[in-house]
Amino acid sequence: MSSFIIRMRDGVAYEVIDQNPSGENATLCLHGFTGSAASWNFLNAYMENTRLIQISLLGHGRTDSPESIRRYAMSHQLADLAEILNQLKLHKVNILGYSMGGRIALSFASRYSERVNKLILESTSPGLRTFKERMARLKHDHQLAQKMRDEGLVKFVDFWESIPLFASQKTLSAHAQAQLRKGRLKANPLGLARSLEGIGTGSQPSVWKALKHLNLPVLLICGALDEKFCNIATRMQQELEGSQLMLAEQAGHTVHVEQPHFFGKIVSEFITQD
Repeated sequence: MSSFIIRMRDGVAYEVIDQNPSGENATLCLHGFTGSAASWNFLNAYMENTRLIQISLLGHGRTDSPESIRRYAMSHQLADLAEILNQLKLHKVNILGYSMGGRIALSFASRYSERVNKLILESTSPGLRTFKERMARLKHDHQLAQKMRDEGLVKFVDFWESIPLFASQKTLSAHAQAQLRKGRLKANPLGLARSLEGIGTGSQPSVWKALKHLNLPVLLICGALDEKFCNIATRMQQELEGSQLMLAEQAGHTVHVEQPHFFGKIVSEFITQD
């Protein structure tokens, strides 16, 4: 495993972890909000022969946290990913994305379909369908960002860990919960706030209409305890011809954390199958 920095043309630096650089089936791994490139380190135990390219998205991990909200916009993020692949001399890869990372992965596949072999989406949404929904969510995302600025990172993480979406994480071992919290508390408050405002669900352009035009293998993963995102995944499957939907019993929004063996096994099988 190697860890290094890749710089964009405007100087913004991205943290990259490259596991098994000589492996096959290069797979770009995109974490969720408050995560980092290291969120995917566990996958190597299940995918030793697969090249795993794990990046920390803007405002996360050791990647830069630009001041400008506009720098976090989806269009910039997609261009950054394309540039990272260019610098790694990779034209086509698989992409694995969780939650926020899944929204980015799906948007990338919609814009750069020629650069994606297979797509794995965990607890992911294509965005909100209507302008009214997006404006309401954008207001909510800005309020969350302001909460972080007003109360600080520790209180924000306390709040974030208490939301119903992550209730199932309370069944994890004390050690696993402590490791999750440790990772969240390493975050840059500015980066998290700007990420909410610049690439949150409210600011993201909807890609629902693009789903029917995606002509590539897609694996959808959701936890049975996460009713909201399982419903979204079911609707996505209806739009994505030939896609697969895998349900993780006794897991919620973070399947890869709550059921890592199940997750690693199905992702490995999907990526390596012909």
